[in-house]
Amino acid sequence: MPKTILQGSWSHRCRSALALWATTIDVLARRIIAKPLVPGWSVPFEIATLFDRKQFNHAFRLPTIAEGRAYFDSLYTIAEPDLPVQMQASTSPEPRGDWFIPDRPNSSKTILYFHGGGYAFYPIVSRHFIRLLAYKLQIPIFAVDYRLTPEHPHPAQQEDALDAYRYLLGRGIPAQDIVLAGDSAGGHLVLMSLVSLRQAGLPQPSLALALSPWTDIGRRGASQFGHDRYDMVQGYQTLQYGQWLKGNGPWSDDRLSPIAQDLRYLAPIYIQAGGKEILVDMIRDFAREAHKQGANIRLDVWPDMTHEFHAYGSTLPQSEQAMTALRTAIHWTAGGVFEPAEETELNGLDCAYGKVQPENIKPV
Repeated sequence: MPKTILQGSWSHRCRSALALWATTIDVLARRIIAKPLVPGWSVPFEIATLFDRKQFNHAFRLPTIAEGRAYFDSLYTIAEPDLPVQMQASTSPEPRGDWFIPDRPNSSKTILYFHGGGYAFYPIVSRHFIRLLAYKLQIPIFAVDYRLTPEHPHPAQQEDALDAYRYLLGRGIPAQDIVLAGDSAGGHLVLMSLVSLRQAGLPQPSLALALSPWTDIGRRGASQFGHDRYDMVQGYQTLQYGQWLKGNGPWSDDRLSPIAQDLRYLAPIYIQAGGKEILVDMIRDFAREAHKQGANIRLDVWPDMTHEFHAYGSTLPQSEQAMTALRTAIHWTAGGVFEPAEETELNGLDCAYGKVQPENIKPV
């Protein structure tokens, strides 16, 4: 059963609680006199989506990013609390991050995970989502606590990601047993890391999983602002995140956007997205561009879902479907079958995984 947590300063707690109450009343009133915002959305899903939007919007209006982070953490809901997953913080000289280890791992794989939050937030609820992933996939996860913007602009995050990858290799985990995964900005970091690994002469992982990934830090696609009314994140926020990522460096949007990279000779990429999220158009553009360049890529889109709908766990059928597909994709790397699904919009993954194993991926 979902669990809601209130914490932090009393002013943040009170405002967050009032925001949740107001959102609940708004949603229930609209449903009495009209209809759901999106047909098929449950009451809890609609309330959670619109509440998170209010929380992000207010966090952006606060005087400092530190206060914005504290405010966003003041009220959050865990879809599936108390899961049998151990969380262990890394220790020096290991990269900063946390291990999430399920009680009964059933795979030789290890997931290197990059959290979302626009590179500027690492909400507490994100750690609970990673715990949920470790439980659903039954695979150990090392989640990198990479440096955040705006305090640490690019290339800090990319450096931290590559350091963590080298760390796993140094622990004796072969590249074919590593899966890169991330959500939102973390999905951006997954895609950019594949390119950086190739440039650094490091072996590619067995698979890259990108959940609602940010694929262009500039303006791209009608959904970036056209889906504001549906999603928990908003178009203007993506542009601010992009500015924070660039900082005062000489970086163009193209230089820091996955869609503008050379996408040849990378590990297989599996992307999941929601059809109502603001990033869906740029995600589709990226998938088409990667496929055009010859990348092994598949894109699944759940039509009525929003950004990072995966976090709802067993409380949302679409989240459970997405988790099942992630498990199947990982099993595919060991010779399993990964057939196209109803949500599949682009399927460019080779049928025989042996064609794209890391040792067969050539550097440019």
